[in-house]
Amino acid sequence: MSTLALRTRPAWDLDRWVRDFFGPATSDEWFGGAFTPAAEILRDGDDALVRVELPGVDVEKDVNVDLDRGYLVIHGERRDERAEERNGRALREVRYGSFRRSFKLPAHVTEDAISAEYETGVLTVRVAGAYRGAETKRIAIENK
Repeated sequence: MSTLALRTRPAWDLDRWVRDFFGPATSDEWFGGAFTPAAEILRDGDDALVRVELPGVDVEKDVNVDLDRGYLVIHGERRDERAEERNGRALREVRYGSFRRSFKLPAHVTEDAISAEYETGVLTVRVAGAYRGAETKRIAIENK
């Protein structure tokens, strides 16, 4: 990479320096930025299940599930504070960051079709009838 290219990307250089100095942690973990929780979408009959891993998150206080212009939006904030004492020294670690995941829904889905529950670190959002009418339909081709 040329010297000119390095001069035009000072933030990249700072990120690289921080990673090299502090180790492999991402800049989000060090500076409290966003993180992306793991998510999966499963089919349960005509329903879609969106499962998002949010261990240790207070879902009642820090998580929102919204229907916004045809998108299922799951967003909130993670806060994790730990304190311990080792060899007579106090160690306190604070990590935080916002997150946002969004999933396009079929046009026929309304808010009444969406429900959510949280159990053992996993938020599960059920979208009833999301796959209704999603069968593949073959179109005949006319040969003229």
